[in-house]
Amino acid sequence: MRKQWRTIVILSLLIGLLCVQPALAALPFTIQSESALLMEVSSGEILVDKNSKKPLPPASITKMMVMLLVMEAVESGQIKLTDKVVASPEACRMGGSQIWLEPGEEMTVEDLMKAVGIVSANDASVALAEYISGSHEEFVKLMNKRAEELGLENTKYVNATGLSPDGGGPGNVTSAYDQAILARELLKHPTVLKWTGAWIDSLRGGESFLRNTNNLVRFYEGCDGLKTGYTTEAGYCLVATARRNGVRLLAVVMKAPTSAVRNNEITKLFNYGFSQFKALKVLSKGQVLGKTKVMKGGVSEVNLVVPEDVLVVLKKDVQSTPEVLAQIPPKVRAPIAEGEAVGQIIVKVDGETKVTVDLVAEQAVEESGFFRFLWQIGKSMIERFFR
Repeated sequence: MRKQWRTIVILSLLIGLLCVQPALAALPFTIQSESALLMEVSSGEILVDKNSKKPLPPASITKMMVMLLVMEAVESGQIKLTDKVVASPEACRMGGSQIWLEPGEEMTVEDLMKAVGIVSANDASVALAEYISGSHEEFVKLMNKRAEELGLENTKYVNATGLSPDGGGPGNVTSAYDQAILARELLKHPTVLKWTGAWIDSLRGGESFLRNTNNLVRFYEGCDGLKTGYTTEAGYCLVATARRNGVRLLAVVMKAPTSAVRNNEITKLFNYGFSQFKALKVLSKGQVLGKTKVMKGGVSEVNLVVPEDVLVVLKKDVQSTPEVLAQIPPKVRAPIAEGEAVGQIIVKVDGETKVTVDLVAEQAVEESGFFRFLWQIGKSMIERFFR
């Protein structure tokens, strides 16, 4: 009986080891940080995962949600980057990293975003929150609503800074996986990289010097964002992105023991990711893919062109040839602006859609007069008759 139990125990241990082994094998190198994740942006494929869904305090990487909501407000027309924001006493009393806003001081939305993206300024973050929602508290509700919309299941915000709440109580919480999803959404607004990718800059006409809290922006080729964070509770956090040879990666580490470890592990994640992927150029900017008829236009047809180089990112061992499909409507109605989306380009690899981009009008087409419209109809009828 003892031998049978001993055999059962040994078999159970072996099965347990076999079950654990794949998870260990998923890490190509040692990661000291509590949590980490590496993602290829175009596909969303995750290459490295260590405890990526573990809830942890985010510190200042909280401000990625602030930046996203600001950019979405700009895109919707709710605010402009040139708008002047008046700093409130509440925004000015924020501790930690700051640009020392004075109550009543005016600063543009763009300059406040620069302060958030480069030096993680808490006062600038709260000033932006108040400008969009009227109060810090209402903006936090908006942060949580957007987190829910994005499916960030382990994320909960109590403020727009990542600082520990006054008077104690639970602070912000998130996960490396949630931050990768959030960062991927933020990258849909590439303007932010102008700020998060700057090594040094200034405010107030050069009087206030800014140096990026993300050292990899200077020391890692292709790194242009996104957000650092540190508190005693959260440890050293970083959500970083880098682009090389058409491949863009996102790397997240949370609760690293030191700043040096944080930077080193992001570097290792990037190096590993870039060794795994390649980018193939399948279409060139300005390339004509077809034409469509224009109704009520000054011309009867307009060329449809590729608005920008189209790249498809693949694993380096993939040998398949990308398939390009152009979806072109048989006719459109004037007026049409130059660069206006008219059709769509779909790039597939082995039947799977990898890239979808707009197909745009090569030139503007104005609406024609009534008699020209009648002539176009008559011409079209004659052509159909003889066909």
